[in-house]
Amino acid sequence: MAEYFRYILFFITIFISNTIQVITGFAGAMLAMPPSIRLIGVGPAKAIVSIVSGASCVYVAVRYWRDINKKELLKILALMGIGMYTGIRLFYMLKLDILLKLYGVIIILIALKKLFVKKEIQMPPAVLYLCLVMAGMIHGMFISGGSFLVVYAVWALHEKQEFRATVSAVWVVLNSFLLYDHYQAGYFTAQTGRILVISVLPFLMAVWLGNQLVQKISAEKFLLLTYILLLASGAVAVL
Repeated sequence: MAEYFRYILFFITIFISNTIQVITGFAGAMLAMPPSIRLIGVGPAKAIVSIVSGASCVYVAVRYWRDINKKELLKILALMGIGMYTGIRLFYMLKLDILLKLYGVIIILIALKKLFVKKEIQMPPAVLYLCLVMAGMIHGMFISGGSFLVVYAVWALHEKQEFRATVSAVWVVLNSFLLYDHYQAGYFTAQTGRILVISVLPFLMAVWLGNQLVQKISAEKFLLLTYILLLASGAVAVL
């Protein structure tokens, strides 16, 4: 019974995180990974979340492909790709408990900053490019580089639809590369496949709901909810 309850909580996590992913273009995997690792284990969590969150990004990127900023997309992919390679190597070198707690602390600090420090600090381009490398590193370890990518994307992508489409395209490309690494690591087992198939239903529900809400809810209120959920998700990783 306890095992089934964990799976139910995981599917709820998939639903909530992908609803937010469809609306904002980021934060989905960052929300999903800490509880998912606790609920079903790091291997299945990385495999399933990368596919499911990637699928929601495919939907956004294909539907709004004309809004993708191709020049910025290539720049982001180049710098994040360097960081992602480093992050993958670090994940296999360091202990999971240490990485997970550090990851949780980073999420909590990001959420607290967004909740209580409203003033945006103007950073030089060199620091913004470093944020892209950091985004790649965290994405390589936990499929969750969204917060650091957003620091750069807010500076470089000014239109809402351009931001949403370009960021989604980034995740489509990078998650495709991660799938090969996950396959090599042996994450795709029969059990993982069964969980993935069931995850399709909450994912489709999330896509539908996200598109219903995106035009009806104010960006400020939704971002407030997102940062509160990030705070909770980071706490799950630390505990």
